[in-house]
Amino acid sequence: MSKSLVLAEKPSVAKEIARVLGCHQKHKHYMEGPDYVVTWALGHLVTLAEPEDYDPKFKTWNLEDLPLVPDKMKLKLIRETTPQYKAIAQLAQRSDLAELIIATDAGREGELVARWIMEMIRWKKPFKRLWISSQTDKAIREGFASLKPGKAYDALYRSAVCRAEADWLIGLNITRALTCKHQAQLAAGRVQTPTLAALMERERQIKSFQSKDYWMLRAQLGSFQAVWRSASVPDGRLFDQAAADSLLERLNKARSAKVAQLKMNEKSEPHPLAYDLTELQRDANKRFGFSAKQTSNVLQKLYEQHKLVTYPRTDSRYLSSDMTATLPGRLEALQVQPYGTLVKPLLRKPLPITKRIVDDSKVSDHHAIIPTDERPQLHALSADERKLYDLIVRRFISLFYPAFRYNETAVTLDIGGEMFHAKGRVTVDAGWKALHGQQDGLGGSGSDYDSDEDEDNAAEDAASTRQSLPPLQVGSELKEFRLALQKQFTKPPGRYTEAALLTVMEKNHLGTPATRADIIEKLLQTDTIERKMNTLQPTGKGTQLIELVVPELRSADLTAAWEQELERISKGQGDAEKFMTQIRQQTAAIVKQVKNSDAEYKPHNITHSRCPECSQPLQEIKSKRGKRLACINRECSYQRAAEPTMLNKRCPQCHKKMELHTGKAGKYAQCRPCNVIEMLNDSASGGGRGAKRQQAQMAKEFSDNVSLSSGLGDALKAALQKQEEK
Repeated sequence: MSKSLVLAEKPSVAKEIARVLGCHQKHKHYMEGPDYVVTWALGHLVTLAEPEDYDPKFKTWNLEDLPLVPDKMKLKLIRETTPQYKAIAQLAQRSDLAELIIATDAGREGELVARWIMEMIRWKKPFKRLWISSQTDKAIREGFASLKPGKAYDALYRSAVCRAEADWLIGLNITRALTCKHQAQLAAGRVQTPTLAALMERERQIKSFQSKDYWMLRAQLGSFQAVWRSASVPDGRLFDQAAADSLLERLNKARSAKVAQLKMNEKSEPHPLAYDLTELQRDANKRFGFSAKQTSNVLQKLYEQHKLVTYPRTDSRYLSSDMTATLPGRLEALQVQPYGTLVKPLLRKPLPITKRIVDDSKVSDHHAIIPTDERPQLHALSADERKLYDLIVRRFISLFYPAFRYNETAVTLDIGGEMFHAKGRVTVDAGWKALHGQQDGLGGSGSDYDSDEDEDNAAEDAASTRQSLPPLQVGSELKEFRLALQKQFTKPPGRYTEAALLTVMEKNHLGTPATRADIIEKLLQTDTIERKMNTLQPTGKGTQLIELVVPELRSADLTAAWEQELERISKGQGDAEKFMTQIRQQTAAIVKQVKNSDAEYKPHNITHSRCPECSQPLQEIKSKRGKRLACINRECSYQRAAEPTMLNKRCPQCHKKMELHTGKAGKYAQCRPCNVIEMLNDSASGGGRGAKRQQAQMAKEFSDNVSLSSGLGDALKAALQKQEEK
């Protein structure tokens, strides 16, 4: 009897699929049952070949060798995961395996993981596709009952190959060209460079901004406040202090404030749309300070490990019509604290399904992120998982709550012939806002902010409507009022938070929901941008890099056009061959411009220290072990800690901790303020086991639990107490 070979993307997913399919025979690289053999990848097992795989001379970076544009891109095994690949290749040779079922992530990257493995093992038998949006037992069973033909996803695979090859050609060539040209580690790419350009543009706006003082004339009328505005000054900001003082002086003579106009309207605000990945990353950043990458990682655990949410890497904020019947079951699963009281009223009557919830025209590969029908065990979740799950659950429940309704009153007051305006709001029905509290009031309709400045303005407008207005009638007069000028100043646009940057990337079609977090992290890791408080801003390196990169690559328009063409290819509408021809031509043109450029790069992090091996200057770099000093000579590998290790040994004069240094005579402790130096026992400088034992003894004597890269080991233990006892 023939069996099916199931290829999952990760061991954890394979384990769950195997359990559901009854595969109980466990082997090192696969699990087997009566009808299925379930194996797994470890992410990518196969990748695009490196330049040196085409020609060994390309291992050395030379500007003269660029551009590297192979006619046909080769594949290679990733060395670290070769054993798992070999196991899959051996399984593929079994005669009893009649077909392959691709069970990798249901997306572009997941398709590429499986297809490249199939290409390397030369799979010629039939294959099918498991396409599911959640990892619950029910979803897996239903997915295997309705497998799709593998060929139906050929266009998605072509799109994935084009994206990978385009990133290789553009990213590798421009990075090597810039690095060789300027003798510095400079990285660029088709998505990360225009993202950096967006941050640089905001930085330019901030630096060129000139703040100006202005005055606002406000009237305090008992329990509420009104603001002066006129036809010529609609925002009420007076930039001329003399004119503001003159206006105040004239209006102070007025005896009353007359109600000139009164408008009352009932307004409503519909529930926000369900989450896609980018919107969830934005919200988690605003509320909890989560980075986009952190949100992706936590969300993946909720999807894969806990099976509590649907497929995470989606760009849709709507559900498909075939899901309508499953919605009551998902709500029933949420009848646990603290959601039970919120869900119970919804289950008493049919759910209100509208176009804001279900719309097939706005769902492509995957629907919005919503809870599964698994009953949550909230005590089993970590603090971060609980926070993110709470966001998703409350947003899902809010889809079925009524709109937020309120009465808004707008009054215009005549004071001395000038008009003052005030607004007040009274809630009629909290609706969906009862689930979130009033903090969702600003973005509840699904609108997103372009910048922190926009968000601040929105918050100020919202605050002005929260005041309560007393009963008023047109023509009535208020005798008691007080006028005052409030001095303020114009503010520059705020630096992007991660939430705001995600919005910019989304609007400019930079990357996909699945890749945007990684793009931001890559910019951070290459010291191109940095986090300061909750904002992102370019470093000195990033500021120079954007000037060295050719203008076309800085433009979001070019990258957006590429991304849109990749989307067309994935739907079978674009021409993959034509796209790659354009990428190759663009690569050659970019490299040529870099070669001919007269721009210079001056490292922003050069120190006054010199390399002891080649005498070149040392530059300060950031690493996982903290700040380090590295030689700027790319052919020299010298590095050391930028900050001296502090010992628990105290200075005999000032009693502060002393620094550990190594000199020609050996290791010594130094107090810089007092210039006190004491030699340390360095008899362990030789080799052999005896030396290692002596080094270990030294580690015990002089450690302050500070990590070192020297032969002393990971840390030195302080011996101050021992010395004092002596």
